[in-house]
Amino acid sequence: MPRKAPELSALQIRRLVSPGRYAVGGVDGLFLRVTNTGSRSWILRFPTGERRLSSTGNSFTVYRDVGLGSFPSTTLAVARDKARSIREKLAEGIDPITERKAAKQARQAEEKRRLTFARAAKAVIQIKQAEASNLKHARQWESSLESYVTPSLGTMSVANIELVHVVQCLEPIWQAKPTTAARVRQRIESVLSWATAHGHRTGPNPAAWKGNLDAVLPAPAKIKKVEHLPALPIDMAPVFWQGLTQREDVTAKALALLILTGSRSGDVLGARWEEVDLAEALWVIPAGRMKRRREHRIPLSPAAVAVLKTLNPAQEELVFIRGNGKALAARSMGDLIKRMHEASLKEGGQGFVDPADGRVVVPHGFRSTLRDWMSERTAIAHDVAESVLAHAIGNQTEAAYRRGDLLIKRGVVMKQWADFLTFPVASQHYNTIGLHQSI
Repeated sequence: MPRKAPELSALQIRRLVSPGRYAVGGVDGLFLRVTNTGSRSWILRFPTGERRLSSTGNSFTVYRDVGLGSFPSTTLAVARDKARSIREKLAEGIDPITERKAAKQARQAEEKRRLTFARAAKAVIQIKQAEASNLKHARQWESSLESYVTPSLGTMSVANIELVHVVQCLEPIWQAKPTTAARVRQRIESVLSWATAHGHRTGPNPAAWKGNLDAVLPAPAKIKKVEHLPALPIDMAPVFWQGLTQREDVTAKALALLILTGSRSGDVLGARWEEVDLAEALWVIPAGRMKRRREHRIPLSPAAVAVLKTLNPAQEELVFIRGNGKALAARSMGDLIKRMHEASLKEGGQGFVDPADGRVVVPHGFRSTLRDWMSERTAIAHDVAESVLAHAIGNQTEAAYRRGDLLIKRGVVMKQWADFLTFPVASQHYNTIGLHQSI
């Protein structure tokens, strides 16, 4: 039978300062460990019941150590009480180390479940900002959640959010602002999906639409027709173009390139000189700046090249910059259109509005005008027209087999479009001929 260690007193314990491990008695396996740095702590050593063979072939018992705290913050009496408690659990077949790990995991799981929606949303917004090709879209994420979700769900644990809470958020705006509400729902779903992926919640996503909210709320598409952005009629485009080309400011040139190439505002305002090859008449927008995250090559018509040549590519990173060296504001081209509209009215003109609703046209509307022109005034094939606007090919099978980007054909389209804007009457015959050809 192993010899029991004598019970040391508190005073004797204080005198143990040399590095080593000292049995203090009172409870089998209770030791005071003194390190080379002089720190002291309590450990309880106990056999695991497992035996192993040493390198010499001798059998030995495997022991495990459990830390009971540092000395003197944990007193001798407290250390002995902790050791007795563990010994009692061992007698019942409970492994204290496994129990501690389970308790720690339970605490961590509980902490994860306590994550609030506001904190989870902040994490997701940071991801969206890093991914965004347009910072405006990333800011819309933040502002929409702050306006419509955070007031009711912000302080709630993501683990506790259920269908009823999501519905309470969406119902006030679902019919009044269906487009906004649909986006808010998607953003709530994304935040909760992130929370599930990171272990902060379990179960189905209460903001999912199919098989969930679609049984509670009417489909957004059936509430209100999609509101299209105001665009000019085809035959008004050359009139606008004539007035635009009389201006020399950098905003007018940015808008001119947008119209000539059928590009989006963000693509134009973010254009960089390293993307442009004037000699090859080619503008290559990298995937990171495109809405579909795919590189987009744009053939530049002679008119587009001429616009770019009026600028100074003095190794400035951005193509379109103000006199103070800063980038153009996101609303700059829209504001220019409004000023041109007001000037047209003062001169007795009809202004530049969409005849369908009388709203002043916006930069993005010129993509609609270009699309209408391709459909109604030319025989351009559908896939070429869609490629001009960098739209996805609707048929997945066709998209899988498509390898080229129809650059040469799109180059012909860009030249025809520029000719129509500049010489609308002369190009009528040209475009009519095109109706019998396939580009």
